[in-house]
Amino acid sequence: MLTTIFDRLLERYGHRDWWPAESPFEVCVGAILTQNTNWGNVEKAIANLKAADCLTLSGIAALPSQQLAALIRPAGYFNVKARRLQSFCSCVLEACQGDLEQLFAQDWRQLRPWLLAVNGIGPETADSILLYAANQPSFVVDAYTRRIFSRLGLVDETIAYETLRSFCMQQLPEDPALFNEFHALIVEHGKQHCRPRPRCEGCCLAIQCDQLRQQNRQPGG
Repeated sequence: MLTTIFDRLLERYGHRDWWPAESPFEVCVGAILTQNTNWGNVEKAIANLKAADCLTLSGIAALPSQQLAALIRPAGYFNVKARRLQSFCSCVLEACQGDLEQLFAQDWRQLRPWLLAVNGIGPETADSILLYAANQPSFVVDAYTRRIFSRLGLVDETIAYETLRSFCMQQLPEDPALFNEFHALIVEHGKQHCRPRPRCEGCCLAIQCDQLRQQNRQPGG
C-alpha cells in the first residue's frame, strides 16, 4: 500500500531533492530551528549564522546565548532554540570531540536514544537528523503524514508519533533514499492538496481516499 502511494506521489511531484543544506551539520541546525516555524524563516536564521561565521559546532557552542538568539531570531522562539542548539553542539563536542562522522557512524538504533536524550530534541527532530544528516533509515513522520494516512484510512487520526513511525517502517524497505524522498513527497502533497481543508480536485491519491469515499456516499455528496 505505501509503495503504491509513494509511486503515485513521485509521478505527480517528481524528485524533491530535500533536505536543502551544504553540510550534515547544517541539516542538524535546520532540524532544530524548523520546530514550530516554516522553512523560509529557518533559511533566514541560517543565513545569519553563516554571515556571522559561526555555523560550526564550536562556533555556536561558544557564542553568548543572547547573541545566538539574536542571530536566529527569524526562526521564532529564538531564546528556547538558542539553548537547544547550544545543548546539541555541546553534547556532540563532548561525545566525539565534534566529529559528526564518528557520531553518525553508529547504527540509528543506538544513535536515536542518544539524540532523544539531548535537551530539546524530540522524536521528529531526532529522526530528521538521522535521516537527512546521518543518512540512516529512520522514517520521519509529521502532521502531514498523520493527516494524509488517516484520510486514506490507513491509520487513526489520533495515532501517536512512534506508532505511526513504526507502521511506516514496517511497510517499507530500510532505504534512507526512499525514506527521504517519501517524506518530502508527503509534505508537498500536504501543502498542495491534503490541507486541513482538503483540495480534492486533481489529487493523485483520490482513488484510494477513504474520507473522500465516505463523503461521496453521503446524500448530496
